Amino acid sequence: MGRTLVSPTDSHPSVGGASVARTSRGFAEHLGLPYLPVVIESRGAAGAAAGPAPDVASAVALGGSGLRLGYGRNTVVEDLSVVLPTGRVTALIGPNGSGKSTVLRALARLHPLQSGRVDLDGDTDVAELPSRVLATRLTLLSQSKVAPGGVTVGEVVAYGRYPHRSRWGGGDTDGAAVVARVLAMTGVQDLADRPVDQLSGGQMQRVWLASCLAQDTAVLLLDEPTTFLDIRYQVELLDIIRDLADEHGITVGVVLHDLDQAAALADGIVLLDGGRVVAAGTPEDVLTAELLTRTYGIDIDVETDALTGSLRTRARGRHHRRRAVVVST
Repeated sequence: MGRTLVSPTDSHPSVGGASVARTSRGFAEHLGLPYLPVVIESRGAAGAAAGPAPDVASAVALGGSGLRLGYGRNTVVEDLSVVLPTGRVTALIGPNGSGKSTVLRALARLHPLQSGRVDLDGDTDVAELPSRVLATRLTLLSQSKVAPGGVTVGEVVAYGRYPHRSRWGGGDTDGAAVVARVLAMTGVQDLADRPVDQLSGGQMQRVWLASCLAQDTAVLLLDEPTTFLDIRYQVELLDIIRDLADEHGITVGVVLHDLDQAAALADGIVLLDGGRVVAAGTPEDVLTAELLTRTYGIDIDVETDALTGSLRTRARGRHHRRRAVVVST
């Protein structure tokens, strides 16, 4: 928990034409999200004071142990354990079908456990937390979120404040400032009054991220957040994620397909295959040519970028032969 940068405001403010406190049970159902009539103080990324992340290398904000996960009778994850260190960015990578998204959803209590346990802060079983409490401590940006027609960007982002409101929509005195801040942070402040059905896929992805940040939690989970984004907004979004950990001490767990993005962004990487952890550690530990080639089933070269110092990968297909350069004399 950190200090808030925002000042008390009226309980029914307006941000980008959207009333922050107007969300009703019906609007929540319209968005396909739970309505939680509760006011609980929380300070995460949106309300925390900027500053260096604490020395928390040994602390675990969220972890799963002995996880067995599946769909019906089909088990896709078997006896898997994973930890997200406090204030760090952990990337989950692996081939399609390796269980990355399933594990992330299980950590967020959105996928049932066949066995195992998920804990917050090392000793709090998430299965025992009321939904309204869990919603103030972690949030997930999933791949498949669909906003209904007839609502604006500002309204969708403001709905991220739902755990902090009373049954009648009041009590969230920080809401207007938090929403304004995350709109600016994600670069969608100029879209606040625009109906969401007029947005591109990339714009909508940033709106959903803003809504998650407005929820103001200490743990942020993201499932392939760069999907639909052009290269500029991919880089900007990854910069935001890095800032959340470095400047606010937020714990981030993110599923990524792009190995170079994982190398540049993450403090730690978990490589999955077939529902099991192949390797976990620093990018240098995990992103080796041997491990990646074996896991992905294709030749992958790994080198260090001379300019950035980050690891870079290159998968070699049948048509990617190295060609000798002939220099005429």
